[in-house]
Amino acid sequence: MKEARGTVFKYGDNVDTDVIIPARYLNTTDHAELASHCMEDIDKDFVKNVKKGDIIVADKNFGCGSSREHAPIAIKAAGVSCVIAETFARIFYRNSINIGLPIVECPEAAAAIKAGDVVSVNFDTGIITDETTGQQFKGQAFPPFMQKIIDSEGLINYINSVG
Repeated sequence: MKEARGTVFKYGDNVDTDVIIPARYLNTTDHAELASHCMEDIDKDFVKNVKKGDIIVADKNFGCGSSREHAPIAIKAAGVSCVIAETFARIFYRNSINIGLPIVECPEAAAAIKAGDVVSVNFDTGIITDETTGQQFKGQAFPPFMQKIIDSEGLINYINSVG
């Protein structure tokens, strides 16, 4: 995947992993089941409204809290193609790449993009385009090795494909 394009779901600061996927659902590893509860404690209509390819935009410290991989898995399995935030919790950042969920830090984009905007992200260049307003932002492009991990749908698949 070299580009993501979708409608934005917007959240604020410090969206923690317990809000992304509440702890009461951590007894399953079924990705579809995790997706069916994604964001329900912060946005009850998220799973009803999210469509394949949509994008989450958030402010500071997205994915803070526990180090569980369930949070990025739930987001990806819900159909989200990319998460853009001002900053990410470091362990969430790593877990996202490990499972093949593209995430981009870009404070300017996080501040300007609104819920419901249509946004595209070019992973080769790091260019984020708010197609609703016409604004463009320069996020961090993924280095080639990270693009390979994401294109392989995660670190395990990448290792298996080169190993």
